[in-house]
Amino acid sequence: MASENSNSKSVTFENVTKIFKDPQSGQDVKAVGGVSFRLEPGELVTLLGPSGCGKSTILRMLSGFEQPTSGKIMIGDNDVTDIPPNKRDTAMVFQSYGLFPHMNVSENVAYGLKLRKVKPQEITKKVKRFLEMVGLSEMSKRPTSRLSGGQQQRVALARSLIVEPSVLLLDEPLSNLDALLREQMRVEIRRLQKSLGITAMYVTHDRVEAMSLSDRIIVMRSGLISQIGTPSEIYRDPVDTFVAGFVGKVAFFPCKVNAIDSECHVEVKGKTFSTPRWSDKLKAGDTALVMARPESLSIAEPGAGIENGVVTANIYLGSSVETWVNTGLGNVLVQIDNPDVKKIWNEGETVSLSFDPALTKVLVDDLFAHPAAN
Repeated sequence: MASENSNSKSVTFENVTKIFKDPQSGQDVKAVGGVSFRLEPGELVTLLGPSGCGKSTILRMLSGFEQPTSGKIMIGDNDVTDIPPNKRDTAMVFQSYGLFPHMNVSENVAYGLKLRKVKPQEITKKVKRFLEMVGLSEMSKRPTSRLSGGQQQRVALARSLIVEPSVLLLDEPLSNLDALLREQMRVEIRRLQKSLGITAMYVTHDRVEAMSLSDRIIVMRSGLISQIGTPSEIYRDPVDTFVAGFVGKVAFFPCKVNAIDSECHVEVKGKTFSTPRWSDKLKAGDTALVMARPESLSIAEPGAGIENGVVTANIYLGSSVETWVNTGLGNVLVQIDNPDVKKIWNEGETVSLSFDPALTKVLVDDLFAHPAAN
């Protein structure tokens, strides 16, 4: 998306590969395998995937801390593939914060400006502005050792933002915070990034972070890009069972594809359904899987639905109840909204599950190939 920040620039990866040498076996290991994508100026894009999928390697190649084996990296119109980190006009927020313990809050935030030999009066003015932005004005003289984890993360964020980089890089910056602080900092990072219009790349394995922060998400697996899309596209219209399972809870119902026209017509346990979304790899006669999210599922009397099971747990969340049902397909999560006006089945009761076809997608049956989707 377009940004009002004139310093904000696009990022382009063109067929970038990174190969490491395994120190034990001496074999080549392809950490990133020929990926191509583009970040628009002012856009926040998250690299999401399991450990070892290549997301941090991509971030390090963009920052200049790793050199690609092949391919090209562009920031704006400039080829930065072989340019050292200090010449790239990027700033990174690390998982470990990386604050200087012998400096107070103001001194930490001012550090990058001093390296750039900015005039002292301008440094004072900018430090004041950015500490106000992250809500730390009252702590400007406090030693960083006396800050909470959330406050230290805000200092690290202000220190990176104050130099007004073309691209902000965030390497799992919230992983050391507790759940409430993570939620607060997600909102804060999104607000600051948008208010400043900075292009940002965020790395995480946490799907909630990715879904709540991002303009778009790049889902990665084994050094390759599985899918690029908005949070809504990734969640509602995943390309395969791996993406479906990685970005949210999901149940898979085996089916047969009877026909495909303006919809995909499937048969599940003798009952026919028509769904609006399906994999373009499917054709009539194929066996496949209906992907159903917790909010698309409903619970009824035994035999009334598609799959019978036993309620094993009810988790009350205020506006909703999460009901777990043990079925022949495994443990399935059903989200029941407005529990005050809907029936909540007791633990131990036998029930049956149904899905709303309009909220599902038919996918190729590749669960064996993607065990992480279970």
